[in-house]
Amino acid sequence: MENDRISNVLQRFNLIRLFGIMIILICLFGYGIHLLEPEVFPSIFEGIWWVVITASTVGYGDYIPDSTIGKTIAMLLILSGGAFVTFYMATISASTVNFLNSYNEGAATFRGEKHVIIIGWNQRVKKTIDQIMNIQNSAQFVLIDHSLKNKPLTIRNVHFVKGDPTCDSTLQQANITDASAVFITADQNKNEKEADMSSILTLLAIKGLNPRVHSIIEILTPEQLENAKRAGADEIIETNTLSSFVMTNSFISHGMSDTVVTILDQLKGSTLTFIEAQEQYIGKTFRNCSNLLLQEERLLIGVKRNGESHINPPLDFTIDNKDCLLIIEH
Repeated sequence: MENDRISNVLQRFNLIRLFGIMIILICLFGYGIHLLEPEVFPSIFEGIWWVVITASTVGYGDYIPDSTIGKTIAMLLILSGGAFVTFYMATISASTVNFLNSYNEGAATFRGEKHVIIIGWNQRVKKTIDQIMNIQNSAQFVLIDHSLKNKPLTIRNVHFVKGDPTCDSTLQQANITDASAVFITADQNKNEKEADMSSILTLLAIKGLNPRVHSIIEILTPEQLENAKRAGADEIIETNTLSSFVMTNSFISHGMSDTVVTILDQLKGSTLTFIEAQEQYIGKTFRNCSNLLLQEERLLIGVKRNGESHINPPLDFTIDNKDCLLIIEH
């Protein structure tokens, strides 16, 4: 991958150098023909104009040299100009193809900011991107994966980086320092314990380069929860625990799985979200806050205090100024 980046830089440098040489030669020939035949080419610009037209085509016939030297220069321009222009256009085409290949193969560096970095590719990631794109159409994503050969063609607004997410070079290629959030998904090619260890190592690398980025990590085994917290995870998704809860509740109350999915689905009209306790809610009971929010067509279902969520607390539960209210709204 490093060799590919060096190759791309050298190709761009050669293209710029070739363009510079072409400009210098055009100016020299234009200035020379003006000095040789000032009556036919009264200005340097007209000499340069004639050189460009003669080299790229065979001339328009509006300027014709009179001297033998001038006609010799014209023949040389006609014979060599076409080949030079063709070579230059071929170089541009090759550089463009190499850039597109570099982009599709995950070797190009992302230059944007406030983007979302996603570690690992699977169907959960595809669904997550689709949902976020429906909510925030302008969202930009950088997908880091070591197993994909090319960028997934079905996804828009996604920049692909191929490499090991635990390496600084890969994260810097994804511009981790300017990212707004990071999703770390469990590696499907490893067992649960190894996947969790790999995810935590990736989180450590990310926090080392950008401690402020909001990190969301998927953990499969409960034994690694504390390690994920120590590594600096802002949010931990316990995939197996969530699945177990949904299955248990579906057994107790038939049809619960569809209900849970509908509540969490941001695209079905209702949104589950937190809001800060505003002044009109502080000091009031859970019952009073519920009535106030119902007038705004919001359903209060819980309170988050000191990082702990209280779902359906007692009706006399008093709201503090640092609480967050868990609501369902349209």
